[in-house]
Amino acid sequence: MADNVNPYITLEKISKTYTAGDNKLEILKNIDLEIFKGEKLAVTGASGIGKSTLLHVVGALDKPDSGRVILGGKDIYSLNDEKLAVIRNKHIGFIFQFHHLLPEFNSLENVIMPALIGGVDKKESEERAKHLLSRVKMSHRFYHKVTRLSGGEQQRVALARALIMNPGMLLADEPTGNLDRKNSSEVHKLLDELNKEFQMTMLIVTHNMELASLTDKQVTLKEGSLVSV
Repeated sequence: MADNVNPYITLEKISKTYTAGDNKLEILKNIDLEIFKGEKLAVTGASGIGKSTLLHVVGALDKPDSGRVILGGKDIYSLNDEKLAVIRNKHIGFIFQFHHLLPEFNSLENVIMPALIGGVDKKESEERAKHLLSRVKMSHRFYHKVTRLSGGEQQRVALARALIMNPGMLLADEPTGNLDRKNSSEVHKLLDELNKEFQMTMLIVTHNMELASLTDKQVTLKEGSLVSV
């Protein structure tokens, strides 16, 4: 259940423009947004409109031209690169349309990786990774190379990896965009269950209106501005 009193993250007057030759394209225009603790928020909109850019700004991956992103009372883009990396590693989990798993490693190794990078003890990391893989119904695939997994299985491994550092927020960019209907439905169900189980704040960019309908709130990005649905 969302906490409608305490925002997990706040966007204030966020703008972002890209330049191509002599042309300037204003992708985000003075966007204000509060995403509350435990809330599931879906962002919909046409392809190429800037939904992924918005997600990257929220996730400390792409600095806005102007405006502030407030997390824990601090503007994250006032921090240096090292501190931004800590935020990405410890406070925010990411899943994408294409899972970006490391093909040379097995499921367990892929899930453990962010924890090892974050300095977590290897034994503790492995125990948590096994728990999360079991939670997403992948306990039978601990030691399988990810290249041997189906698309739906790979996305579930990616989801477990996103949760390994117990982040307060999960950012999902078209998480079912590369899956068939059956696997999409399974991922939808998992996201809903994990939101309830971990009280995790979720921002989901999607074209899938079935997935969007399962969230607490939907907004559409149109001509650089957010419009409530």
